[in-house]
Amino acid sequence: MGFVMSAQGFDQVISELQKEYRVFAPVCKKGAGRYTDTDVVMYDEITAAPEIDLVHKSDYSFKEFLNPLSETLFFFTEQEVKEADLNKKKVLIFLRSCDMHAVKRLDQIYLANGKEEDWFYRRRRDLVHFALIGCQSTFENCFCVDMKSNQMDDGYLFSVDCINGMYYSDVPENSIKGIFAAACETEQDVSPCFVTENKVHVTIPEDVPFEILKDSLWDEYSTRCIGCGRCNFACPTCTCYTMQDVFYTDNGKVGERRRVGASCMVDGYTNVAGGGQYRRSQGERMRFKVLHKIYDYRKRFGYDMCVGCGRCDDICPEYISYTNIINKVNAACEAAKQGAEEVKNG
Repeated sequence: MGFVMSAQGFDQVISELQKEYRVFAPVCKKGAGRYTDTDVVMYDEITAAPEIDLVHKSDYSFKEFLNPLSETLFFFTEQEVKEADLNKKKVLIFLRSCDMHAVKRLDQIYLANGKEEDWFYRRRRDLVHFALIGCQSTFENCFCVDMKSNQMDDGYLFSVDCINGMYYSDVPENSIKGIFAAACETEQDVSPCFVTENKVHVTIPEDVPFEILKDSLWDEYSTRCIGCGRCNFACPTCTCYTMQDVFYTDNGKVGERRRVGASCMVDGYTNVAGGGQYRRSQGERMRFKVLHKIYDYRKRFGYDMCVGCGRCDDICPEYISYTNIINKVNAACEAAKQGAEEVKNG
């Protein structure tokens, strides 16, 4: 069952949903971009439907509700520990298909990557529901089709596509169909829009020979990459964090523990006790990140971590193309495989 609404009707739907949900969506922040007089599209809690940017891909991902850059986990004193309070109202987040696939990756890491679930992630995750934003055309640097994340068939309460000023919604969730029925112009079958072709393409290697770890293709990134970590913080599937204790008293017995977002591309991430550092150069860090996204994660869980949203390419201040790196890795793997065959056949 689907519904077609005017802008006023869609605003009415959002107003009704806000009685039950806090609504987060991509919002255009005027003049807040990284260059003078440029805008940025990022996620924020909205108060009305016109605030939602359904046209542009967000510069930053949705993940800050599920995985905040800085989150107080608990407070402690000498006698007790208290978990930080959390708003228990349900949350509705507007996502595109690639980002909904990214949620699966976050869930895998925090909920199914060991013997125990991450309790702090779980309590947030249980509050969250999703609305799917349809993609009527591809965006710059997207390669979601090659990563098989261009379409989402389930997992959302409703979808939304704005076409010629009208809002089209597929509504699988029975509990909210009445809200849409009361606000719609017509009822008809609706399917969310999705792209079938990107301008950018990647080829993912099926296997990565050991010699690729030492390949010279990583050397250029030791000088090109400045280690700012923007690619990690914009990525919807990066999950790394570090822990920080903040002390309120000089004796260190009263304070709070925070989980803070971390980046494998930033200096100090691999520092260990005794002054050791596992990956010192930016080339080594790039190798770790890329192979984790397109190979290591798949070897463990059966599917790639990267969803092809292209935000890493969009946001890199040094214009490093992640898609080019993937294709370089695949070319190096093919060359290594061919070399191995030639040696085998004499």
